[in-house]
Amino acid sequence: MTGGSRGIGAAIARKLAAEGADVALTYERAASRAAEVVASIEGLGRKALAIQADSADADALTAAVDQAAEALGGLDVLVNNAGVFPIGTVEDLSLADFDRALAVNVRAVFVATQAAVRHLRTGGRVITIGSTLGERVTGPGMSAYSASKAAVVGMSRAFARDLGPRGITSVVVHPGPTDTDMNPADGPHAASILALSAAGQHATPDDVAATVAHVAGPAGAFITGSTITVDGGVNA
Repeated sequence: MTGGSRGIGAAIARKLAAEGADVALTYERAASRAAEVVASIEGLGRKALAIQADSADADALTAAVDQAAEALGGLDVLVNNAGVFPIGTVEDLSLADFDRALAVNVRAVFVATQAAVRHLRTGGRVITIGSTLGERVTGPGMSAYSASKAAVVGMSRAFARDLGPRGITSVVVHPGPTDTDMNPADGPHAASILALSAAGQHATPDDVAATVAHVAGPAGAFITGSTITVDGGVNA
């Protein structure tokens, strides 16, 4: 999986390991946190490795997928989780930030999936972490992020058509407000976020991870070309 050193990514890595998977994850800078995730997975009796790769670097990302497949003896599931979250109104957002959002949030999904399908077996899964902000923009400053997350929905549906004949599924899981260090439940914007929520609370990373594990597992075999929202009713 891409971007597995913290937050939702780390929770997904641990959950998949708890369900019996060996896990390879990428990280950009957080080597110590990635090592902690690897150690926790190994503590569950599963194999794990962390690979440094900037998802904006197509060659590095392709090499990371190939390394993971070699180390694990093939691939069954790819989770596209790495992402950046630039904030800025259309007047203020820099072109560099816009371009990086597309490189990491969109192009990297294509690159990693293209690399992974060379290794995915029949019954394989491609699961991409989107965002409710790709379907409903709830405030200003989200143009680059929302555009990128909307783009991966169309791309994932196209993957489903491309890969369906090989028995490989493609699904987007859309988290809503989730309690992570990037968006803490007690942060300065928490009150305005919760005002949108039917559940009246943030999700936990484990809530999102449970949905990913369901899609990745036997019960998810016939789910493809679709989106699943884990947002406590924010987009209801």
